[in-house]
Amino acid sequence: MKDLALIVDDDQSVRTMLYKIVTSNDIDAEVASSGEEALQMIKEKKYDIMLLDINMHGMDGFDVIREVRNADNPLPIMVVSGRKEDYDTLYGLDLGADDYITKPFNPVTLGAKAKALIRRSRSSSSDAASNELIAGPFKYNTSTLRLYKSGEEIFLSSKESSIMKLFMDNVGRIFAKDMIYSMVWGDAIIDENAIMVYINRLRQKIEDDPSNPKYIQTVRGLGYKFVL
Repeated sequence: MKDLALIVDDDQSVRTMLYKIVTSNDIDAEVASSGEEALQMIKEKKYDIMLLDINMHGMDGFDVIREVRNADNPLPIMVVSGRKEDYDTLYGLDLGADDYITKPFNPVTLGAKAKALIRRSRSSSSDAASNELIAGPFKYNTSTLRLYKSGEEIFLSSKESSIMKLFMDNVGRIFAKDMIYSMVWGDAIIDENAIMVYINRLRQKIEDDPSNPKYIQTVRGLGYKFVL
């Protein structure tokens, strides 16, 4: 069975050109003329790669990337764009695109990049389970540093993310404040106020009732522990 690509561009001539390049590389292809259409197609079918333009009417490519990644969809995304600015490249990759090629491009190069991206995605997906911590309703992806509760993403700061990973790695273990500070901040000089602030922030985000925490519990005189 051939791999399947989704080509997203609001310019029909570009869609036709990309379709020819992709299919000549033994990859089946379908096309979408807008970001909104592409998102609907992704919901209805599994694709092996998406070739995505950035500068489109309506929803632009950056918004499409953001929506796909917010849905925790690992679909490989290659941005194919006429915008050559370094900022656009970095911003697209930062949002979650996997590769980037600018127009005009060499058809052979685009085909090779698409195949390589599909292979790389298949290889990494086979190891996906090892990149996940699961504890009760929580799932933490150690590759993307994203936390989910009952399938809904909870957005964390860098320090909040580190504390949550520490807790999920050690369910039921009591951590003194100096231990948390040393392991997360990497500093032997403890700032108890900083720890309290971050613990409170985490509770606000993950607890059903932050004033009566179920998961991050205070152990009086000792520290904190994460329980399920």
